[in-house]
Amino acid sequence: MDPSATTTAQPNPDRARIHHFYDSTHIPKHPGAGWTRFVCISDTHSHVFHVPPGDVLLHAGDLSRHGTLKDLEVTLEWLKALPHPIKYFMAGNHDLCLDSQYEDGGSMQPYRPFDLRGKDVVAARKLVRSQAMHKAGMHYLEHEAATYTANSGKTYTIYGSPAAPFYSIGAFQYTPEEGKAVYARIPPGVDILMTHTPSLGVCDVSKRGKHAGCPALAERFMDEDLQSCRLHVCGHIHEARGVAVVGQSEQNPDGRISVNAALPYVPLPIIIDLKD
Repeated sequence: MDPSATTTAQPNPDRARIHHFYDSTHIPKHPGAGWTRFVCISDTHSHVFHVPPGDVLLHAGDLSRHGTLKDLEVTLEWLKALPHPIKYFMAGNHDLCLDSQYEDGGSMQPYRPFDLRGKDVVAARKLVRSQAMHKAGMHYLEHEAATYTANSGKTYTIYGSPAAPFYSIGAFQYTPEEGKAVYARIPPGVDILMTHTPSLGVCDVSKRGKHAGCPALAERFMDEDLQSCRLHVCGHIHEARGVAVVGQSEQNPDGRISVNAALPYVPLPIIIDLKD
């Protein structure tokens, strides 16, 4: 099996189910009690579209089009209105207004676009962690973990990292030398990992036919303490949208479902149902 394929055979249907292509007017039926439905999106870039309901919404970054506060506000108002009771979201390389390095005095201030002010960055970073967001069930993750408890009582640990390898001027980017330290921050035993970038070799083929994922992240996935990770959601490489099942091991015989949920060209969220 080629792990870079945009879709693979389904995992064990008693443990997990993938809905990659479906009729958006006929949403696949929720499996019922004892299952959690994760609806995965990424790289929405201030676009607004229909998102099917589910237990948890996961947004893997690039919330905004040009990184301005105004762009971010469009996305946040849309996310607030979606029916999912719990929503975990994070930034990506387009989301300049969420990177503190673009504040006045930050290392990226000299590269700040004319329509992004230092006070906009401060306001944006406060907004995503505001009481209004929490009331809407929205939880912003920036190199940090959260826990979600399903109706069955099962607790999932979810970690979000907005970082991506440096490509051009953008937010939350790192050099090859910095990658290992970025992903060393992922806590052991995480159940669901959200990163803006794919890992090298998995749902990461660019329009030029090159693997554009991060080698440091791929290396981190080899560590023993991440072998129980059941779901990895990313985006960034738009044309690599798809799903792969990788990382089968004795500890995790069903493998890890890797989802590139980038959406601008195909506004169809990817649905993952996991047995609690």
